[in-house]
Amino acid sequence: MSKQFVKDLKIGSPVQSQFVVFDIQELAYSAPSRMGESFLKLMLGDVSGSIKGIIWDRSMVTEPIRQDDILLISGEVKDYHGPQLIISYFQKVSREHINRAYFQPVAVRKPAEMWEALLEVVARRVTDEYLQKLVKVLFQDEIIVRKFLTAPAAKVIHHNYLGGLLEHTLEVIEICCKLAAFYPDKINEPLLLTGAVFHDIGKIEEYDQESFTFQQTDRGRLLGHITIGLEILREKIKKVPLFPDPLRLELEHMLISHHGEKEWGSPEIPQTINAFALFHADLISARMKQFMQVLESGVRNDLSWTKFDRFLGRKVFTGFKDNDDVFNE
Repeated sequence: MSKQFVKDLKIGSPVQSQFVVFDIQELAYSAPSRMGESFLKLMLGDVSGSIKGIIWDRSMVTEPIRQDDILLISGEVKDYHGPQLIISYFQKVSREHINRAYFQPVAVRKPAEMWEALLEVVARRVTDEYLQKLVKVLFQDEIIVRKFLTAPAAKVIHHNYLGGLLEHTLEVIEICCKLAAFYPDKINEPLLLTGAVFHDIGKIEEYDQESFTFQQTDRGRLLGHITIGLEILREKIKKVPLFPDPLRLELEHMLISHHGEKEWGSPEIPQTINAFALFHADLISARMKQFMQVLESGVRNDLSWTKFDRFLGRKVFTGFKDNDDVFNE
């Protein structure tokens, strides 16, 4: 059976295809005649997008539907404040019988290419003896490297695809290089780049890479990537003999402050110039990727504005179109 992608579904489209469950809610009917009864609202999707799905008849559901399930669905797309898939039949599909590429997005750049780029810039610019040894210890950990090459940087907001963490880390490193060039007498470039390598390393354990929707692991939920990353950093520092304590302290501070504000999840705010630079490099990479992902999310060529994005808190202007009369006023 060929795959029908969400982006190709139109009002009136008959559907028989596989979709992943992003979310599921049980809702009560509002009609007095259906008092006490409920229906299911699902958020379904694939690599091309998401669509609301409705199961009106609860008798169809003989076993629980959970996030990350893959369902083979029959139904029809109807219009109710936008497209929604009315489900007439479904069955769960074993993971062994699906094509993961339909459901799990991947970075455009190949991980091996990005990894080589990261190794090159670190080898060339991290010139401090102890920091060189620290990065080398990290890169010699085959388990960490394997996860680093494929991990997402987030579940939803930015770089949320396989290889996203590596892509984001490389972007942060490249931005840090630019900042160091602006302030060569104040920024410690080897220290800043080492902090960039480690800043999100905890995400290799925060997200379940086997999950189609990148659900958090138990460890990720309970500790978060900053705490996990701090553990990894301290473990690797112990393997570098005579690692200077001031260097360790500043690296730890950079790691725990890279979200910038306590209300954004940082245990501390940046209080050194290197930590402040890392925070802004991280923020620029994340925010610019958010903008790019909104711009690339299937915007119609004849529209000058995207839909409202709740994470950016705005619509995004896509440029003047031929039918705009702004120049004719």
